[in-house]
Amino acid sequence: MTEEGPRLSARDMIERLEPSLSPWRRVRAVAALLAGLAGVVFVTALWWSEPGPLPGRTHLAFALLTVFCLAWAGYGTWLLTRRVPLFATDRVIAGWIALSVSLVTTAGLAGIAVQRDAGLGTALGVGGGFVAAALVLVVRAHARRAELLRRRRELTGGEQA
Repeated sequence: MTEEGPRLSARDMIERLEPSLSPWRRVRAVAALLAGLAGVVFVTALWWSEPGPLPGRTHLAFALLTVFCLAWAGYGTWLLTRRVPLFATDRVIAGWIALSVSLVTTAGLAGIAVQRDAGLGTALGVGGGFVAAALVLVVRAHARRAELLRRRRELTGGEQA
């Protein structure tokens, strides 16, 4: 004990920097898992209940939507199973999923707009807004992760905790 209070070990300080899974992160993980699973169920039910043969690009769209939903469900599952400090890795992964989905969706919407010869500006504007927002999230997540890792190195003297 010191005058300032009890001394914390480097490991305790690191755990305070980035707890393994706070209650708020657990709620986010469950929400991502449930939303992803609900999306998979909804999209595949819609896909397989469509009457008659569907065009190839419609199958592709349904497949991509299913993959997007599976990515979020996988992210939620992964996050719930972590028992160690993540140092904002969860934010980086979520940001990259969001950026990937935004880019693919924007490209698909732009392709449809070009094919139909209408609304390309709108598709690029709306999609560009989502891509920009996702890009901001990725940059912020990488910055937060770098900050936490730098702080961990300072606390441990450069060795891994």
